[in-house]
Amino acid sequence: MERTEVIVAGAGPTGLFLAGELALRGVGVTVLDRLEEPDQNIKAGSVNVASAELLDRRGLLPAAEAAQRRFLASVGKFGPTVEAAKRGGHRFLAAGHFAGFLFDNDLIDQSDPVLAAHRAVSNGLGVPQQEVEQMLAEHCAQLGVDLRRGVEVHGVQTAGESVTVETSAGEFTAGWLVAADGGRSVIRKQLGIEFDGTDPEMTGYQAIADFEDASGLRPGWTWTPRGVYAYGPVPGRIFLSRFRQPPEDRDVPVSVEELQEAVRDVTGAPVTITGIRGRATRFTDNARQARHYRHGRVFLAGDAAHVHSPLGGQGLNLGLGDAANLGWKLAATVQGWAPAGLLDTYETERHPVGAGVLDWTRAQVALLRGDERTEQLRKIVGDELLRVPAAMNRIVALSSGILQHYDVSGTADDAAEPVGSIAGDVELTSGTRLADHAHDGRFVLVDRSPDGRFAVSGLDDRLAYVADPAGEPSLLVRPDGVIVWAGSGSDDQKLLDAALARWAGAK
Repeated sequence: MERTEVIVAGAGPTGLFLAGELALRGVGVTVLDRLEEPDQNIKAGSVNVASAELLDRRGLLPAAEAAQRRFLASVGKFGPTVEAAKRGGHRFLAAGHFAGFLFDNDLIDQSDPVLAAHRAVSNGLGVPQQEVEQMLAEHCAQLGVDLRRGVEVHGVQTAGESVTVETSAGEFTAGWLVAADGGRSVIRKQLGIEFDGTDPEMTGYQAIADFEDASGLRPGWTWTPRGVYAYGPVPGRIFLSRFRQPPEDRDVPVSVEELQEAVRDVTGAPVTITGIRGRATRFTDNARQARHYRHGRVFLAGDAAHVHSPLGGQGLNLGLGDAANLGWKLAATVQGWAPAGLLDTYETERHPVGAGVLDWTRAQVALLRGDERTEQLRKIVGDELLRVPAAMNRIVALSSGILQHYDVSGTADDAAEPVGSIAGDVELTSGTRLADHAHDGRFVLVDRSPDGRFAVSGLDDRLAYVADPAGEPSLLVRPDGVIVWAGSGSDDQKLLDAALARWAGAK
């Protein structure tokens, strides 16, 4: 029987990012994954702004930017979204859609302070999920994470301060277990955690296919009375959803015939598919969320905690957010400096975010129905509401994940902005950015007072102090990028001390 401090079940983006967060803070972690090799099924084609900022804070933005350059080189001139990305620079770039309505970068007000604070990562958004997983696996390898592939989890037992995981390779024990083992999580099911939600109405497919003649398919997103489809930007890539139940055996591979019939039905084009490159993905809009994210010493994260349709590309990003939120809190607990109740804030903070994403995807499904009234509603939403720059800004900000907000004050009254919000592109007078000081996973305290009055001693193991005597406000930022204190009033020191005690376990 092997023992480590934390076991993570699942080596997808959620599990790998979480393992990296733990290892970054010196916690021993073993990752178990049932697949012998990384999954090459076509999945998400990009990350949102909040996720790219997570990568940035860990020093991975250059790798993400390199991945985006490779992606753009592979697709060439294929559609307005790719062209917008090429000229993105450090503008706020919107790459995505809502219910098939493409975001229009020409309508975005770049002077909007909300968006302007989150545009440093625009050249690192176009990163396919396989590239994200490879990047995170390399990051984990550099940190000494023990990644075991081809190990299938069969069950879990908890007793006292230990968790035992039964696998195809024997038993592993640890002080804590994180289940990031997908929507059909073996661990969640065995623990009997309720998975509440709604049944699927539609079935979707995603594949890279070989077409005899694809001239009948329109690039970008297209709605039809039978569903919605997207063709490109990768040549041959087809994504579609239609209102039909999935086959009884959802595990059977998608055949050329099944995919061709679905494409013809939704698009109305008499296309002929001669082959599928790799393996096609079949999905539904099944939307469910675990009633609780914690069961004693076991936590749920990513798809094990919530599933929904991939419309709007939120699944990968929601899982990374879970990992960033839980990682540092669990590391603090293992190392013995976590303030009382810290681990409980994982569920109280992330459960509402997950519920919001489920509603976000359900709303898109409602706008995709093929009846006459839905078509009329789509005309109002697409031709009127989303042609207003303010509306476009708002929906893009929501999709980008930058409007997440937590009650971090610990009082009945939430603190004023920016406390509770995600720190974006905070530039410092030294020529560096806040993200540059967060690579090792510590809190970052930016002291903008002229006399360094907010300097903290005795917390170097968990806090990076940065003197930046210019402008306002001073900031205390958690390892997951959430601002928990902003100095701009007469009670600055008192509030800073309270924030440190609540979140950093101040000595």
